[in-house]
Amino acid sequence: MLDALDVVVVGDVGMVQDHVGNPGYDFDFRRLLAGRSQRFGEVLHDAIARVGPIGDYARLEQRLAERDVFLANSQKAHARASRLSFWYPRIAHLTPRSRVLAPEDLPQATHIAADLGWPVFVKGDRQTSRHDASLAIARSPDALTALLARYRADSILHWQPVVLREHLSLRRVRDAAPGGLPAAFEFRTFWWRDRLLAAGPYWSTDPGFHWTDREREQGLAVAREAAQALDVPFLVVDIAQDVDRRWWVIECNDGQESGLAGCSPLQLWQSLVEVRRDA
Repeated sequence: MLDALDVVVVGDVGMVQDHVGNPGYDFDFRRLLAGRSQRFGEVLHDAIARVGPIGDYARLEQRLAERDVFLANSQKAHARASRLSFWYPRIAHLTPRSRVLAPEDLPQATHIAADLGWPVFVKGDRQTSRHDASLAIARSPDALTALLARYRADSILHWQPVVLREHLSLRRVRDAAPGGLPAAFEFRTFWWRDRLLAAGPYWSTDPGFHWTDREREQGLAVAREAAQALDVPFLVVDIAQDVDRRWWVIECNDGQESGLAGCSPLQLWQSLVEVRRDA
């Protein structure tokens, strides 16, 4: 399957693409940005892979290197962007208090949660499970015990270390749908090093809310500080505002794997090409 990945060059940027069937992720670089094929003998450095979730990053790197394509995000940068256990220590002052639980910590999970304060937010080291509130928020010790039992059986979560996070009272845009999480005043931001490429509402089904110029300035200042601290070439930083109007980093991820949310795909990819051209 890796041999079938399409390598497209847009400007000076190598893009490795595979259409995964998600309109909030896929982008046709050949058709929409007049991308061309990699030339024989052409070596592409700092390439971007848009191939969906990457299960084995080292293998992807190796197979692309055989085709003279070298990704911008190294294995270490990929981990630093996508795993809370790697990014949290660098930006602990910008994000809710968190504890990554080793297997030996699980029997003490309720005590650790109590230190963070009830309710507690629960996620995997890499991600949550489909924004399912019943697998993300525990309001009591008994609820946490039951949630962790379900966690171990969940197809998305079971392989990830458990993370307990301080539960913030975020500014809401709309109430939660049944079984889901409420939509917060949250934005997704894409960065090339510390240069902003695009920003848009995280809850892309709620395009009606916008930030003021002042809110945008304050929110992006927090996201930029995180981007500088993490030092990942192609990075996503999700930020949200709490009810007291303080901005927080909610999540970080490798920009290669991240959906667009409410960001304009044309703005994102054109900005990347321009920033790289001007570097």
